[in-house]
Amino acid sequence: MNELQKSSVREVPWLWILLGLAIVLTGIWLALTPEGIFGKANAIGYSVCHQIDARSFHFGEEKMPMCSRCTGLFLGALLGLVYQLARGRKGKMPSTPLMVLLGIFALAWVIDGVNSFLMLHPTLPSLYVTQNWTRLVTGTGMGLAVAAILAPIFNQTMYQDWENASPLNNWLHVVVLLSLARFLIFLILLETPWILAILSVLSALGVLILLTMVYSLVLVLIFKRENTYSDLRSLVVPLLGGYCVALLQIGALDLARFLLTHSWEGFKLFSLSAIINL
Repeated sequence: MNELQKSSVREVPWLWILLGLAIVLTGIWLALTPEGIFGKANAIGYSVCHQIDARSFHFGEEKMPMCSRCTGLFLGALLGLVYQLARGRKGKMPSTPLMVLLGIFALAWVIDGVNSFLMLHPTLPSLYVTQNWTRLVTGTGMGLAVAAILAPIFNQTMYQDWENASPLNNWLHVVVLLSLARFLIFLILLETPWILAILSVLSALGVLILLTMVYSLVLVLIFKRENTYSDLRSLVVPLLGGYCVALLQIGALDLARFLLTHSWEGFKLFSLSAIINL
């Protein structure tokens, strides 16, 4: 029996342990969070976003589960991850010119975020008036930047036979991805209720997928299992482990925030301004 076969045998108990744990954690989280698919999406957003009403897009009587900036960030990251991982096991980091572009995206996200925070207090100076569309655009750019780094790291850490090429190895691929991101922004700005409803669920899934990938990488590094996986099926164990840790984080933050606010609603602008005044 070769080393790969021995490794597979050792992972069988972990598969069932983690699967059972994932089912239990999921059941508990579903039981303790608000009802309905949008209630669950809101509970995920609740763990990572302030959910201020005035800084969020709405569809009908529902508010998207995250503010416009976080909506852009997690949908942009989800788009970037799907686009790059669909191109195979390419694990090389982006080129220097592309890294500069991604750095500009990240800087724009920081500047717009700081400016938006300064607007919470009327006496603090701000560079310009941030709006939901500026938050959405800069958030989406940051999401693309996160995905451009995470996707190759995931491939080069997990797979035995990862390719020494970037998933964004020419500017045509970059232009296509940016065009898709622009179309995504356009769809959100249309504020069509059924489109925003779908994107609300996808944005919440983006949070869960991003955290699951990050924590699966951490677990693989902790247990020194880098470059031992041959295909997506063999990644079930680390991905289940990452999912469990991600759900524990989401649940813990949900609980902490609920105990603090006694509500599943987003923060209020006036309450944040009061905190700044203290």
